[in-house]
Amino acid sequence: MKTIEKIVELMRENPKGLKFTDLCKVCAYHFGEPRTKGSHRIYRTPWQGDPRINIQDDNGKAKAYQVRQVLRAIEKLGGQDE
Repeated sequence: MKTIEKIVELMRENPKGLKFTDLCKVCAYHFGEPRTKGSHRIYRTPWQGDPRINIQDDNGKAKAYQVRQVLRAIEKLGGQDE
């Protein structure tokens, strides 16, 4: 089983090659359990407004632009801890 840190490292190296299930693990770790609406998984963030975390499976892969959005949200979340 991959650790969250390892998955985030892979996300930074290649946002196009990430498995959707790995992106879900990272999102659940950082933002809690999602609510689902159709094929979308929506994760809550501790701030108001965007970026909301809204991801969708693309034949088993994560969409690259959504991976980048998650990375930005993780960075923003880390900045709040300081």
